[in-house]
Amino acid sequence: MASRHAVPLPFPGDRQDLRADCASCFGLCCMTLPFTRSADFAVTKPAGQPCANLRTDFRCGIHERLRGEGYAGCTVFDCFGAGQKVSQVTFGGTDWREAPETASAMAGVFPVVRQLQELLWYITEALGLAPARPVHKELRRARDRVDALTRGSAESIAALDVNAVRGEVNVLLLRAGELARAHVPGRRRNHRGADLVGAKLSGAGLRGASLRGALLVAADLSGADLRDADMIGADLRDADLSGADLTGALFLTQAQLNAARGDAATVLPPSLSRPAHW
Repeated sequence: MASRHAVPLPFPGDRQDLRADCASCFGLCCMTLPFTRSADFAVTKPAGQPCANLRTDFRCGIHERLRGEGYAGCTVFDCFGAGQKVSQVTFGGTDWREAPETASAMAGVFPVVRQLQELLWYITEALGLAPARPVHKELRRARDRVDALTRGSAESIAALDVNAVRGEVNVLLLRAGELARAHVPGRRRNHRGADLVGAKLSGAGLRGASLRGALLVAADLSGADLRDADMIGADLRDADLSGADLTGALFLTQAQLNAARGDAATVLPPSLSRPAHW
């Protein structure tokens, strides 16, 4: 049964529909996801239990001071629009406070749709890469297929093998990244999946490098040339990007930037914003 919260959602032809719209969400990340007391979270919260900071209007009561209150982990989370899609499409605008029986189902669906929305973000970026034109047709098919999965029933989404879907799409994204980086002159470094935790890479020439899935936690990338580097899945927590050039960085997300450190001299792709804590 739809409620007064229901609003129409456009087909994701651009990234706007792949960005979080908290005003159209029922605070799903604050209710469905678990977190453990650590440097990222001030307390422990189990899955399915609303965060103590979640207000009755589904907004965060400490949103403007999350880092200061010990909730840095919240500032680096991005649902890629899954929150509003699950709230308004999957459950037709009926929230878990009005219908408590939906809470457990939402908790099962939201993480799956979040992964699918992330795939849609990457596919959308790949479709914007002119050098990747040879795989655009397949990417469009993948986009339509993944979007259709996000619009299925709660039961079909919960039963989905999302890892299999990711594997199929990743083949296309890998090819798109390779095609996009092929124009970069000289040797292109391959650090795919590398353990570069704490690595000293200040001023490193990493243009066109593959950093897919690389562990760059607390790495010094200050002044590094990261133009056209494939950043999909790279862990940039506490990495120093001060003065780094990320022009044309492939598959870089806002969440990755939010997890890193940078400054006014860091050059970012136009689709991303400079984090407030830099």
